[in-house]
Amino acid sequence: MQDLNDLALYAAVVKHKGFTAAATALGVPKSKISKRVAHLEEQLGVRLIERSTRKLRVTEIGQSFYERCETVLDGVEAAQAVVAAAKSEPAGLVRVAMPPGFAPVLAALLPVFLKRHPRVRLSIVMTNRPVDLIEEQFDIALRVRESYSNDQAVIVRKFGGTRAYLAASPAFLENNAPVTLDTLSTMATIAMHEAPVRAIWTLTNAEGELRDIAHHPVIACSDFGILERAAIEGIGIALLPDNIAERGFRNGLLVPVLPGWTSLESTIHAAFASRHGMLPAVRALIDFLAEHLARSMSRCRDVDPPRPLSADWSI
Repeated sequence: MQDLNDLALYAAVVKHKGFTAAATALGVPKSKISKRVAHLEEQLGVRLIERSTRKLRVTEIGQSFYERCETVLDGVEAAQAVVAAAKSEPAGLVRVAMPPGFAPVLAALLPVFLKRHPRVRLSIVMTNRPVDLIEEQFDIALRVRESYSNDQAVIVRKFGGTRAYLAASPAFLENNAPVTLDTLSTMATIAMHEAPVRAIWTLTNAEGELRDIAHHPVIACSDFGILERAAIEGIGIALLPDNIAERGFRNGLLVPVLPGWTSLESTIHAAFASRHGMLPAVRALIDFLAEHLARSMSRCRDVDPPRPLSADWSI
């Protein structure tokens, strides 16, 4: 088996186009490099470099061997990085941006993560707007999007997919039936929307047809808890994420509206700037979420939703 140090010295000579330049770059005597490369050629039984008093020429086999050396050395460097990362205990501050809809799930998960990694600190910003990871110095942005960012500088790790379903209380449908695609825009609606203006729901069916439904929501809010409560109380028709809608359907507090139609599928994912040089604390959090987030969101389907308020409630 070849000495990796000899391979590294040979690759440096080819890369820097000479023994003198390689010696300067590596801080190793030129005589040592020349001796080790000659020893490598002797072991291989081929001429890798043609030398003269004025110039150096890499042979054809020498060029092919150099390319393989680079692959081997890159693999060694990557292996060393894996070991170093594994030996480094996650520590320090991790800044995370995420939409409010993640709050119920992350509230249960993050204490588990922090108990596992007590030297990590988390700073979390709740926002629905796209954040600039580099400019705003976020380590991770959790997102639910129909498509990934086109930014080549952003790396995406997918955790799972989700759809939203139209839902309303039985009482609302009893008083407002029938609901069709054509009448939906005239109904009272509840929307995941922050601006108090017209909203648009893009719905699709099993055949892939698309319909845009423009409407003026009675409640526009970025908090799914408020939207769920309003739907249960009969305020209007809501477009709710699958984990929230499905538990309401099972408990009878909500019923499907136009069950053949849903939102487009969105991807739950984490976005981060780069894998290279990633701090162990950031990598640990991403790996933890990849393992637990989708499972926890499905578990939310089994949590009882809030019950309707009685008419004589008081504070």
